Amino acid sequence: MHITINAQAHNIAENSSVAELIEILALQNKRLAIEVNQELVPRSLFSSHQLHQDDQVEIVHAIGGG
Repeated sequence: MHITINAQAHNIAENSSVAELIEILALQNKRLAIEVNQELVPRSLFSSHQLHQDDQVEIVHAIGGG
């Protein structure tokens, strides 16, 4: 299915979850904030939040600093 991630088109398997997307993109163990269709998805829901055709996904990496 077609989704958009940070303004770039991607094709992923039907019924993929946010957690599966993170694995596909090799972003495991990273500090991330993820929005789907402009709504924040809490980390506790990554494995249960299903993605759908034409979803707009924004992934932001948390960067520490001082």
